[in-house]
Amino acid sequence: MSPTRHRNRRHALRRWAPRGAALAALGMAATGCASNEFTRLGVPEPITEQAERVLALWQGSWVAAFAVGILVWGLIIWSVIFHRKRSNQLPPQVRYNMPIEALYTVLPIVIIAVLFYFTARDQTYLLETDEPADVNVHVNAFQWSWEFTYEDETNVNGENVSVVGTPDEKPTLVIPNDSVIHFDMTSPDVIHSFWVPKFLFKMDVIPGRTNEFQVKVNDGVTGEFAGRCAELCGVDHSRMLFTVQVLEPEDYEAWLQEQKQNPPELPSAPSPDEEGADGSQQTPPAAEDGAAAQESQEQPEAGAATAEEPVPSGEGSPAPTTTADEEASQS
Repeated sequence: MSPTRHRNRRHALRRWAPRGAALAALGMAATGCASNEFTRLGVPEPITEQAERVLALWQGSWVAAFAVGILVWGLIIWSVIFHRKRSNQLPPQVRYNMPIEALYTVLPIVIIAVLFYFTARDQTYLLETDEPADVNVHVNAFQWSWEFTYEDETNVNGENVSVVGTPDEKPTLVIPNDSVIHFDMTSPDVIHSFWVPKFLFKMDVIPGRTNEFQVKVNDGVTGEFAGRCAELCGVDHSRMLFTVQVLEPEDYEAWLQEQKQNPPELPSAPSPDEEGADGSQQTPPAAEDGAAAQESQEQPEAGAATAEEPVPSGEGSPAPTTTADEEASQS
């Protein structure tokens, strides 16, 4: 290739590269103006302070991934463009390049260490429960629905205010905004997982163990948000749904007073106290029925013959048996 042609190609590359970058930036800006989904990179819009921390960690991870990708692809494209074969002459061969080898050994370690630091820091923040809570909710996850009990809130019957659902009628968890909500979670049967996508957080609910976390709902957030079980827990796992309704504090207080004065009739829900004393989980009713049916099939009917089991007459030897014909011949 002639030097003039090579210079022309480099000049064209320098002229079009900034234009392409400007066009890409314009497209990104237009997408960001139309919707914030692009900057969230597929994550739902957070409604809690803890969820905003998760979103920041998610975006930071993508920034690191984009930086590494741009570096790697930039080096590849640079090598392809400026180090193409120009003649049959073999380029100078070297055994190693110590600075470059040190760079691609140390750089990944630094990237992983930075990501690990921010992940551990944010995980510690998400699991903090030291701040006094405005609302304490006990979550009872059972096959296949939810029971939400508002602790320290008693109705006219002397019972805690509760909301219980069924697979056919999902319950509604009502909470106020601009408030700290504390969750204690238990299960009487199998492992479930409490997940509200708008929280950007989920936690397993394990039999024999109480897990806890809390969130600070952002001020001004109102509406209904979906919640579900995120752990395969049996036949009706897909129907183990619930709704989170966020209200203004005064509307929440009005709802709470209505629940106290006129408690609704609730379907029965298995209690975590039904677990064994050693923390072992109880067998679900459906499993108990199946086990009972199998046991009844395995047990012999009353009066059934058991001649194949010889009765011992002495130590280590079976009892002698005689038939009716032998007794007649002996007589």
